[in-house]
Amino acid sequence: MSESQPKSEYLTPGEVARMLHVSPKTVNRWAHEGRIACIVTLGGHRRFQREEVERIASQMASGSPR
Repeated sequence: MSESQPKSEYLTPGEVARMLHVSPKTVNRWAHEGRIACIVTLGGHRRFQREEVERIASQMASGSPR
């Protein structure tokens, strides 16, 4: 892997919940509703891109809608 392409960091629902000040169940519900993008691992667990979560956190802090 070249250094010009940084590896995306994926977060668990618990990590996302702490960043957004909500519960992990809320994060999973939002993912199910399509409000936040995620991938599903082979084991069936949701993972969220850090960049996406940071974008959502900044939108929530500024009060702007999606």
